[in-house]
Amino acid sequence: MNWQQQDSSDPSSDIKQIRRYDPQVIANYYHVRPWEVIWRAINIIWLFGWFLIHLQWEQWFDDNQLNKQKCARELRQILTRLGPTFIKVGQALSTRPDLIRPDFLDELIKLQDQLPPFDNEEAFAIIENSLECTVDEAYREISPHPVAAASLGQVYRAVLHTGEEVAVKVQRPNLRPTLTRDLFLMRWAAHQFGQWLPLNLGHDLTLIIDEFGIKLFEEIDYLNEGKNAEKFAANFRNDLDVKVPCIYWQYTSNRVLTLEWINGFKLTDTEKIKAAGLDPYAIVKIGVTSGLRQLLEHGFFHADPHPGNLFATFDGRMAFIDFGMMDQLEEETKETIASSVVQLINQDYNALAQDFVNLGFLTPDTDITPIIPALQRVLGNAIGQSVGNFNFKTITDDFSELMYEYPFRVPAKFALIIRSLITQEGLALSLDPNFKIVEVAYPYVSRRLLTGESPQLRRRLLEVLFKDGKFQWQRLENMIAIARSDEQFDLLPTAQLGLQFLLSDEGRYLRRQLLLALTEDDRLHTEEVQRIWGLVSDDLKPQNLLDAAINALREFSSVGVAAIIPKTTKIR
Repeated sequence: MNWQQQDSSDPSSDIKQIRRYDPQVIANYYHVRPWEVIWRAINIIWLFGWFLIHLQWEQWFDDNQLNKQKCARELRQILTRLGPTFIKVGQALSTRPDLIRPDFLDELIKLQDQLPPFDNEEAFAIIENSLECTVDEAYREISPHPVAAASLGQVYRAVLHTGEEVAVKVQRPNLRPTLTRDLFLMRWAAHQFGQWLPLNLGHDLTLIIDEFGIKLFEEIDYLNEGKNAEKFAANFRNDLDVKVPCIYWQYTSNRVLTLEWINGFKLTDTEKIKAAGLDPYAIVKIGVTSGLRQLLEHGFFHADPHPGNLFATFDGRMAFIDFGMMDQLEEETKETIASSVVQLINQDYNALAQDFVNLGFLTPDTDITPIIPALQRVLGNAIGQSVGNFNFKTITDDFSELMYEYPFRVPAKFALIIRSLITQEGLALSLDPNFKIVEVAYPYVSRRLLTGESPQLRRRLLEVLFKDGKFQWQRLENMIAIARSDEQFDLLPTAQLGLQFLLSDEGRYLRRQLLLALTEDDRLHTEEVQRIWGLVSDDLKPQNLLDAAINALREFSSVGVAAIIPKTTKIR
């Protein structure tokens, strides 16, 4: 019988058998076993109680930088002592500069990869029990000690009998009982005291605990992580700049993961990267571009890109090595994110506020009228005189203030996205202090919209280019100028796609609107056309443009073209 179907009062029920996070099942288990959580709760209260007393004492009587660092170090040590669940909480907080002060952030960041390992004998016993063979039967060689230790497991370097060099990831012992017990206590505390906390979350704190629990249980299933790695690799199979390790399924289980060993440098090892003759800016650009592709093309994104999970390979590629925490975006969400970035470029805060509603940051019944000037104040200051001054940390800091004044909330999925973006930006700045993430992001998004590879993206492009029924010439000019700064943007195929769209039934509305735009306000808009032509003329020589037109027409049958011509004539 499945454990989840058993009577919760059955003493033989084993919390180790639970595979998916279910708060009710976990609550049923511990409600009849209070002794399993009471001592844990006392330990947690004792440790944090003394910490809060120390923190308050330092603030009252000895508020200097040295003691602040001492308190920050004490917090990290407490989280480490309390184990995996609290380490994961600390890791999540380490990417939230809007919630945690800088001296505490510096210590919490150490929770990413500076953790104590567990006993080798236990690790090798887990390998043998999980793979149903001895360690020597599975691996020709294996390091006598772990080469890295994380919150949920540790990694050994090994060689298969077939000669491949691999990393062997082994899960910490008794992980599920520890996680379920701590999540039960966190959820109980959130339910009892969450309403008294000075947090403007927009929804019940228990929902955040549940989302955290769901992700944790996904992360400790190494079979799920292997599938995530292969899906991620398939998405980037044509990208020569991204490296994803192979999974060796014969030596993988839900508690042991064997994957290709990646040689390279951590992204925080700036000096080693430069000494190897690699360009930090180029590596950062790969990371940012791949992050944008995850969010806006594939919708399947890496939600935990901390320094321990990202490497610069010896040949200048970006390698991702941990796929436990991933998430999937819906198509409409991807489109809205893309259009909201362009709304930000155009400083159309009315449309941006509506995008926040569509993305779930504001409820549909929210009156956005008073929010629009607030967005203009915050985002206008962030952008300044140039988009290059924009950074996600600034936006996060300012938005944390807005969330107390207006009914903003952060959907669980976007908490992961924001965490991912801030982390990537932090890594980028560690490699290149002058790096501006939007110098890569804006051209990429503009290119995606201008190429209009899907009907949904073309619809978003139309929403951006038309406001109150009028064609926005300046917006098109901005988008083309920004897109052309992207080295991967090729205007000729974009022109070909544009012609195909104009000639299609789907492009009927745009054909009519463009004709109106050329003559609106009782004048011929030749100046605007000339400015745009000045941007593209170098790439669109007459012969090249003719070739693009011919290629576009080839996409249609003679019947299809004949069907379009009368419609075009009729519009005139």
